[in-house]
Amino acid sequence: MNSRRLLWGIVGIVVVGIFWVVSINNRLVTLDEASMTQWAQVENQLQRRYDLIPNLVNSVKGYASHESDVFKSIADARSKLVGAKTPNEKIAASQQMEGSLARLLVIAENYPNLKADQSFNRLMDELAGSENRISVERKRYNESVQAYNLYIKKFPNRFVVGFTHFTPKSYFELKNEAAKEAPKVQF
Repeated sequence: MNSRRLLWGIVGIVVVGIFWVVSINNRLVTLDEASMTQWAQVENQLQRRYDLIPNLVNSVKGYASHESDVFKSIADARSKLVGAKTPNEKIAASQQMEGSLARLLVIAENYPNLKADQSFNRLMDELAGSENRISVERKRYNESVQAYNLYIKKFPNRFVVGFTHFTPKSYFELKNEAAKEAPKVQF
């Protein structure tokens, strides 16, 4: 009789343990999917920005054709984005683009006729809107990554994580000090 109770007790503990592991795994899947969904939103906004940039570059080219190094830098950054496979590669390409774009905007300051051009101003407004959207989506992505990373680091979840494919995710952060401030452009 006692051995039967002991056997049922062991079976009960094993069943509870299995449910616990499944519960943690399901929560990890949910948090991982949420962060991937947020990353897709960041990519959507980055793509919007990159779609606007060729038009902006063409507007500036007409006025500042001798600034070819900036145009090449922007083209290189766009190429890196297209070739990027992982979020970390896309973040690096985005940061390179931000630096090149800041240089382009500084060049644009030197051309009063360009600053008066309506299509240039419209593109600048659209770019400013894109930058705001990127900022919002980057914040949301980082929040979802934070929730995911906290969950996998907490005790006792990290024991289950050790047996799965889940690993910490990287935040979308600004890497250099110059990029932490938006370029100041006055028209």
